[in-house]
Amino acid sequence: MSAQDLLDPRTSMGRVTLLVEHLDRMTAYYELGVGLEVFEQGTAHTVLGRGGVASLRLEHAPHLKHAPRSSAGLFHTAVLFATRAELAAAVYSVATRFPQSFTGSSDHLVSNAFYFDDPEGNGVELYWDLPRDEWRWNGSQVEMGTLALDPNAFLRTHLSDDGADAASGDDRALRAIRGGQAQVGHVHLKVGDITTAEAFYVDALGFERMTRFGDQASFIAAGGYHHHIGMNTWQSRGAGDRTPALGLGQVSILVPTTEDVLAVDERMRAHGVQTRHDGDTLRFDDPWRNLVTVAVQGVDPADSPKPQPIPVG
Repeated sequence: MSAQDLLDPRTSMGRVTLLVEHLDRMTAYYELGVGLEVFEQGTAHTVLGRGGVASLRLEHAPHLKHAPRSSAGLFHTAVLFATRAELAAAVYSVATRFPQSFTGSSDHLVSNAFYFDDPEGNGVELYWDLPRDEWRWNGSQVEMGTLALDPNAFLRTHLSDDGADAASGDDRALRAIRGGQAQVGHVHLKVGDITTAEAFYVDALGFERMTRFGDQASFIAAGGYHHHIGMNTWQSRGAGDRTPALGLGQVSILVPTTEDVLAVDERMRAHGVQTRHDGDTLRFDDPWRNLVTVAVQGVDPADSPKPQPIPVG
């Protein structure tokens, strides 16, 4: 691929939208458990984030049902913390307040990651990146793995008094912890097959493949990051189009300039992808009808008119 076919190296992930059955319960999990701050709350939605950056929008959709586990959609939303102490505080908070939601932890060689399921079964990853100069490379491919990471040893080493106090409900400590930086570092999707996924997200959209595990998983990024989007077929091999369901509502990609948005629009159309562009935000569906938006950093896709919902049936 030529440089003009790639996303700008400064590309990042924006907030993820989840369609939820129980708005209050889900808000409490991400606010009181993960430690995100409520930025905006209405009768049918909540926006949460940290350090002035929105990570999550919850939209009340009680008319929808849960999709089968084998469907395409969200594998997890990954929230990146700036320090291991802030990650430890979030992990301790979720484990203390929602102990049944913990599903595992791993050293991925490029990051330390802890995994949870929220109250409606959406995967959540909380993680911290090792410094880039400690990542190992095979040519242009970053080395990633899944090594054991003892959560209790991690907490003993990195949990501060403020982090422990915040998890116990101390308001002052909670404010101190929430003052740290955290944002969506990557989004991991369930897809029907990796070849189709890479043709869309790499060849058309402009990410680069960072590493691949056969026909099971691919990790892609802009600017040499280990991955902005993960894609796997572990539960969803052969999955077809999504129909309206609880769970993933939107994946947001943020680029530096309007010219970058227009370049994506041109590439997607050249690859036969139907797009909708309202002047601020570009929207299109991936091969499994996951809604993807591309906007300029600082522009909120939720402020733009939304496309018509996918018809049922």
